[in-house]
Amino acid sequence: MTTQPNKMAILADLWLNYRGDDEFKDFVDYNDLGLPIAYAIANGIVDSNQIAEQFINESFDLLIAGLGVDDEDFETLEDMLGRGDIIL
Repeated sequence: MTTQPNKMAILADLWLNYRGDDEFKDFVDYNDLGLPIAYAIANGIVDSNQIAEQFINESFDLLIAGLGVDDEDFETLEDMLGRGDIIL
């Protein structure tokens, strides 16, 4: 299982670097809270809490499903993108 800090870093990377990518448009639009919350927590802008972690976990689970991969203790977004069949 991917650790919570890695989930936040992965989602933050996606939000920062891929939010304008057409391939991720629907995913980013749907996860309009989970992605920026992950970014803010990963970068120390805000503290995490139970509600934030629920948004992050939901967004990460949707990313796993959208990429068509199993959760293999990912460390980076690039690890995930290199293993999946993107179907977002």
